[in-house]
Amino acid sequence: MTPSASADRAVGSAIGYSSPESGKPLSRPVVLLVDDTPFNIDVLRGVLAGAYTLKVATNGEKALALAQMQPQPDLILLDVMMPGMDGYEVCRRLKANPQTRGIPVIFVTSMNEVEDEQHGFEVGGVDYITKPVSPPLVQARVATHLRLYAHERNLSELVAARTRELESTRLEIIRRLGRAAEFKDDETGQHIIRMSHYARILAEASGMSAEDVEVLFNAAPMHDVGKIGIPEAILMKPGMLTEEEWKVMRKHPSIGAGIIGKHDHPLLETARIVALTHHEKWDGSGYPRGLKGEKIPIGGRIVAIADVFDALTSERPYKPAWSEADSVAFLRRESGRHFEPRLVELFIQHLPEIRHIRELYADQGPQPAPGTAAWEQLPEA
Repeated sequence: MTPSASADRAVGSAIGYSSPESGKPLSRPVVLLVDDTPFNIDVLRGVLAGAYTLKVATNGEKALALAQMQPQPDLILLDVMMPGMDGYEVCRRLKANPQTRGIPVIFVTSMNEVEDEQHGFEVGGVDYITKPVSPPLVQARVATHLRLYAHERNLSELVAARTRELESTRLEIIRRLGRAAEFKDDETGQHIIRMSHYARILAEASGMSAEDVEVLFNAAPMHDVGKIGIPEAILMKPGMLTEEEWKVMRKHPSIGAGIIGKHDHPLLETARIVALTHHEKWDGSGYPRGLKGEKIPIGGRIVAIADVFDALTSERPYKPAWSEADSVAFLRRESGRHFEPRLVELFIQHLPEIRHIRELYADQGPQPAPGTAAWEQLPEA
């Protein structure tokens, strides 16, 4: 191994970059040098060229552009006194941009007053080197901050991977619990798939943020989890429910909310709210709390429409599937009573997408009979 290659490997190892023995070239850190004076650039090149891949900018605008180009710099050495945009402003803009805010910035300048250093740290710099530079000092500071940056990125990646794993686990628990409720009550798991997609379409149309839409989509399958706590004699009853049996049936939203419990996590909390409120009605005649209008959480209002529409358009042992036209007519009749009028209109406006989901996740063949009490007793078409 040549002395130069040996030095490269030592630097790469010190800062956490791999240096394979297979003969492949070392993946070297990228350092951006920013200075309006060519002599200063040349000095830093001489100090760092053997161990790093170098990019050069002679003004602030070019520095900001290079910082966003691939491969992005792993570290920036930044002069302060430059015409036009000075180094402090360059650093401010780097830290304001999500794409570049994590890149460590070391100021390299002849401004050596305590106030200058303090200002550099205030705008986001990680270190401050004064000119004329000491080559060993520059090498040591650069290696140290590259090592810290590599460690932070590795830690962030580990945290992100763990977070994704936890999110995946939560989602799977939500889906399995939702499926458990369907096994006890409904004849097909396609129902929760369809109504969840309907809820997502309506949530997007209503103006929810992309993040909230995705949360509702994944929480919707839990809407009827409380039916796990309803006796099968009631759930599976082939005839009409008595008033006493309906009192028991109407407990399932509260049971579902209790099963899920209160959580700070948005997904679980949304699932709890949806389970509790998807049988509330716009005019206040729903259950379990008789909430009215916008006092019903938006997730519950959306899932109410998605759930009922899928029940209407699906074949059940106790009824044939209603036509789309009859189902839409029912939504319109119940607009302002059962459902929020604005959401009904939005749902109808997106019927082509709803229709596509219904066809994509259609029930396959006849299904086992669950009994008429599994759903709300809806009026005749």
